[in-house]
Amino acid sequence: MSAPDKKAKPSGARRGVRASRGSGGVPPGKQSVPPGGNRVSPYKVASVLLQYPTATLFDGLGQLAEAASGASGRSQKSFGGFLEWLSRTSPETVARHYVETFDLRRRCALYLTYYRYGDTRKRGMAMLTFTAAYRVAGFELTSTELPDYLPLVLDFAALHPRGEELLRSHRAELELLLRGLRDASSPYADVVEAVCAELPALRRPDQALVRRLWESGPPAEEVGLEPFAPPEYLEASR
Repeated sequence: MSAPDKKAKPSGARRGVRASRGSGGVPPGKQSVPPGGNRVSPYKVASVLLQYPTATLFDGLGQLAEAASGASGRSQKSFGGFLEWLSRTSPETVARHYVETFDLRRRCALYLTYYRYGDTRKRGMAMLTFTAAYRVAGFELTSTELPDYLPLVLDFAALHPRGEELLRSHRAELELLLRGLRDASSPYADVVEAVCAELPALRRPDQALVRRLWESGPPAEEVGLEPFAPPEYLEASR
């Protein structure tokens, strides 16, 4: 089965975060973390690692390892496992695995609302929650990615508490992504596990939702999502 329809392929999308108030981040699409000094948010590290693997990613592995070392114990261990895989795997193999995992597997979609709503009209409404959160926090959205794209949300969480609120309110969806990645034996499961380790454990209602959605999978009804055009990726930050 194919993954959810997207507005742009991973290899061509420009991804980053930019605050309209000027947060001093890096330009959209820059796949790196700020140089040493202040602690880098584990959400920022995860955002970088979950983007399509470019040459910039491999050039900055040492910098990423340093940034990941500042995460909490469980997150640090998960990041370490993934970075070790990256360091001993060829860029071509990593890129191929990324596409096979995130583009071709419905249970490994990087779009948070997809797990609950699939490609149905309800999903468009759900994405408005993300768009509203960015606007209220003062962020200008200009990327070709949809607002529920996980690396975008993670960048937002690294910059503003409302971003972490979005992650917390979609804790079940993150768990479904984690299960999908584990089911596919993907090293990217370590990155999502690191994100989940920074969040509260699943509540009972979320556990029930995860069981139900894991059994059924995302709804398959296909509809146009054009009325909900994707926003811009926010400028990277610590």
